[in-house]
Amino acid sequence: MDTGDTAFILVSSAMVLLMTPGLALFYGGMVRKKNVLGTFMHSWITIGLISLQWILIGFTLAFGTDQHGLIGGLDWLGLNGVGMDPNPDYAANLPAIVFMGFQMMFAVITPALISGSIAERMRFPAFILFILLWATFVYDPVAHWVWGIGGFLRNLGALDFAGGNVVHISSGYSALIAALVLGKRKGLGKESMAPHHLPMTVLGAGLLWFGWFGFNAGSALGANGLAGMVFVNTNTAAAAAAVAWALVERMHRGKTTMLGVASGAISGLVAITPACGFVTPLASIIIGLIGGLVCYIAISILKAKFGYDDALDAFGCHGIGGTWGALATGIFATKTINSAGADGLLYGNPAQLGIQATSVLVTVVFAIAATFIILKVIGLVTKLRVNEEQEANGLDLSLHGETAYSEFI
Repeated sequence: MDTGDTAFILVSSAMVLLMTPGLALFYGGMVRKKNVLGTFMHSWITIGLISLQWILIGFTLAFGTDQHGLIGGLDWLGLNGVGMDPNPDYAANLPAIVFMGFQMMFAVITPALISGSIAERMRFPAFILFILLWATFVYDPVAHWVWGIGGFLRNLGALDFAGGNVVHISSGYSALIAALVLGKRKGLGKESMAPHHLPMTVLGAGLLWFGWFGFNAGSALGANGLAGMVFVNTNTAAAAAAVAWALVERMHRGKTTMLGVASGAISGLVAITPACGFVTPLASIIIGLIGGLVCYIAISILKAKFGYDDALDAFGCHGIGGTWGALATGIFATKTINSAGADGLLYGNPAQLGIQATSVLVTVVFAIAATFIILKVIGLVTKLRVNEEQEANGLDLSLHGETAYSEFI
């Protein structure tokens, strides 16, 4: 056990936790002012719910003793046996409780990402049920498949350093299904739904960028050279994607917006997440540039073309960006960066791209099917969507009995 590594992962865990309040600001600034607290609530209640779910059952389902490559066993139910001694299967240099805590912060933010797609129209009780069921039946199994000892995608050789499949693809495609099941916001295309507070969104984006260093570099599970490489790759891709978005937005719309540059940075961070521990900084530039481009196309062109109401672009950013990042890992990965990984297409191993594509397809199909089933089951128990009067008055007053801004502001 190494005290320096332990300190680094504790700090990284705190940085990843900060990303969820950062997400609340990022999303909250993009909704109308009558829905800002309801949007904040999605992220904050997820911190509470999933922190408890992870301790009670989530961690053992994701990282417990493998059951046929599909799920972890219940040997660590309620953190039974997860203490201060290291678990050599996952991190021989860290107390097991620290590894558990680090992974808990990933489990928290992933379902919170989905909330961007259903903003301004989902009932709070339905959201609570959805988050708990989704974390248990989607996030935990996928985490085991990719990261758990014995998980079938891990055994297949799929590379996902910090959560391309586990976090972004699973949440992104689930977000699309949630948006489709709930339907469009009332008045979409007829009344203004412009962001009510862009400085809030930009602050949230900055907190997400900051926290992402803990998210990605912390996934090296030690204060070492690999963590340093991941740190640089993470920043490089974010910077490249922000620049790419700025350029393509100017060519497409005639102006570069602050919301666009912030969205571009987030897109680059999403895209580099699965690859960050396997690629060079030069590859990170390419991953970021293409990540910014494909996410811009998804958000600014495809969404309008197909007409779905992914309110805050959870699918366009995380689903599309995560898919590109996972595939890019199969192209640019090199064992010169991480001997525990694999070489990709450009380093003489085209099979790795096929493995990555398979892992993406499996995750997408499972997330779509499971999310649809979960929402339909919840719909049998309680209404998913607020009524028209509640939607018109805003979720802050209708669901929570409070307003973000006093009338005189």
